[in-house]
Amino acid sequence: MTQRTLAVLTAGLSQPSSTRLLADRLSAAVVGRLAETGVETSVEVIDVRELAHDVTNNLLTGFPSPALERAIDSIAASDGLIAVTPIFTTSYSGLFKSFIDVIDPTALTDLPVLIAATGGTERHSLALDYAIRPLFAYLHAVVMPTAVYAASSDWGAGSAPGASGLTERVERAAGELAASVAESGRSSRVLDPFALPAGFNPAG
Repeated sequence: MTQRTLAVLTAGLSQPSSTRLLADRLSAAVVGRLAETGVETSVEVIDVRELAHDVTNNLLTGFPSPALERAIDSIAASDGLIAVTPIFTTSYSGLFKSFIDVIDPTALTDLPVLIAATGGTERHSLALDYAIRPLFAYLHAVVMPTAVYAASSDWGAGSAPGASGLTERVERAAGELAASVAESGRSSRVLDPFALPAGFNPAG
């Protein structure tokens, strides 16, 4: 049976967290879709809340803790990534962005990524396309066409047959990521060891 690894990055701050709940629903849907095609998937969940102090220390010192290094390595070595953040002040959370900032700029090159977010109201859903999608595009990841946003009103709704709700969006996005992950594993990703770091200025 074909083997794949799926990394799940979730940046919810509370416990329990709707962000983690959405991440779990998406990962279960992707694993299910991959199983239908004969692909066995191992899932690595990175809960950024548990690494908040390590992320801050890394930003200040430039050195990751062992736990943070393992989390970063698991994403870099994965065949696909699900990234979920709460929306604060019309954009991704500061903790989510801080974690992304400590990842090597080349680590996500050609990595299939499903982006998702949670928020209080539907009007914040546009943040997926004007903030989160450009972030991963800048890092040369392959961002799936369907992004999933879950407002407070989405939970417990949209499960009826034919309903255009959260369940439908989750399944559509999961199908896209599963197809991409099944088609090309990490062995097909070519990372340029000589790539210049983000923001490099040859003029100093």
